[in-house]
Amino acid sequence: MKILFVSSGNSKTDISPVVKNQGESLKKESVELNYFTIKGRGARGYLNSIFKLRRHLKNSSYDIVHAHYWLSALVASLAGGKNIVVSLMGDDVKTKKWYIWIIYIFKYLSWSAIIVKSKDMYLSLGLKDTYIVPNGIDRGRFRPIPREIALERVGWSSEKKHILFTSDPNRVEKNFKLAKDAFEYIGDKNLELHFLKDIPNEETPYYYNASSVVVLTSLWEGSPNAIKESMSCNIPIVATNVGDVMDVLSQTDGCYISSYDYREFASDIKRALSFGKRTTGRADIQYLKSELIAKKIVDIYKNVKGI
Repeated sequence: MKILFVSSGNSKTDISPVVKNQGESLKKESVELNYFTIKGRGARGYLNSIFKLRRHLKNSSYDIVHAHYWLSALVASLAGGKNIVVSLMGDDVKTKKWYIWIIYIFKYLSWSAIIVKSKDMYLSLGLKDTYIVPNGIDRGRFRPIPREIALERVGWSSEKKHILFTSDPNRVEKNFKLAKDAFEYIGDKNLELHFLKDIPNEETPYYYNASSVVVLTSLWEGSPNAIKESMSCNIPIVATNVGDVMDVLSQTDGCYISSYDYREFASDIKRALSFGKRTTGRADIQYLKSELIAKKIVDIYKNVKGI
């Protein structure tokens, strides 16, 4: 089966690590897969990509065009793509209601299947014939690493405890203020707050493993990869109840669902710090292995093709 992934190509790594990781896992399932990336931001970048993708599709034959995020899916549709599978990632369902109306229209006109990442997204979208398939985790990359090795790699003090905020603090939906307010409320000089920004994906396992606790304070999410990656490294977590966070970590000791009150969030951080050891997260989310998720996606492709 020959597949074309269509996605934004404006990140520092060209293709989003989430999209690339999924593509590479599909290749292990004997799928022939190529990437088409949309270059340039804003309406002009996407409009220009329509014509480029149309030329590409005329010169190549694909069984499935799999677009990631709704804007990429619009490009695939307007370029004349056939058997279009669309992965909605979170923001495209959780932010603006008019996005959903556009999704409805194109689902009716030209999309063969829609994948969302969590039950929360499924309910927000409101389309019954939608697949729920979270992103898988590469357990070879995201694995427990001795903390002293991780601390040395990232350059953090071994004399202190470390809180890791899992995103760029400038992204409004990630709600860094809550993490900062909770950290300041704790007021422990032996505790440091860090964040992930412009960190290569291959380095992030070291940051997770160097952390005493990972925090996610988002206002909304689809199925946050940082939570699953941290779980796969057996790191304590405190997170707001967004996306599928409750399903992923609620049964794991040392991981806590918290509120948007900074005092309660601070209290849960202290509980996670007091846990003082690795969690069983890796064993608890075996069902999210990338190879298992890849098989589910291949099944969707086969269903679209009527195989």
